[in-house]
Amino acid sequence: MERSREILKKHWGHESFRPLQEEIVDGIIYGHDTLAILPTGGGKSVCFQVPAMALDGITLVVSPLIALMQDQVDQLTSKGIKAQLITSTLSYREIDIALDNCRFGGVKFLYTSPERLKSDLFLERFKEMPVSLIVVDEAHCISEWGHDFRPAYREISTIREMHPEVPVAAFTASATQKTKKDIAEFLALKSPKEYSAPLNRDNLSYHVRASQNKLGSI
Repeated sequence: MERSREILKKHWGHESFRPLQEEIVDGIIYGHDTLAILPTGGGKSVCFQVPAMALDGITLVVSPLIALMQDQVDQLTSKGIKAQLITSTLSYREIDIALDNCRFGGVKFLYTSPERLKSDLFLERFKEMPVSLIVVDEAHCISEWGHDFRPAYREISTIREMHPEVPVAAFTASATQKTKKDIAEFLALKSPKEYSAPLNRDNLSYHVRASQNKLGSI
């Protein structure tokens, strides 16, 4: 879509998308639930940030990594795009103000952890937000670590009930068939469009050699 390319050019300075990016972006804009498997460094954030800018309202991004969320919020802010990060390091008052900004302050992106979605304050405010897209990053956590690492990942789908018409896009760097099935099931994806990029990296090569002195060979 021409609109997608205009946004990419305006905010990210790129004339064209990488392979698969434009298909993912356009699918999300058209309202499809999405499961995208792109290798690390494959431009996953652009795949949901561009459609988020094309859609009216706010995009919720759920991620397990505070450092990654902070980095994306800083990058968006540097482009003049309003983005908010809510973590456990904030006080109740700070979270209250941030969530109100997301309701009335023209915020385009709200980043938070899956655990934060369970708080009464968040749920109360989220119901009233003009949500246009829900993004789940590192979605493999649902399958591989759902029970013993981040169990809240398996409860993300409950927030869909508040905005049932809003598309959900799940992103991960790799996923087995079982993992993909778990992601679709636990996020309650509706006939999702699935995209998968090759995991081969042309700029990487592997060499295996025998050594009698492993420490000395490093």
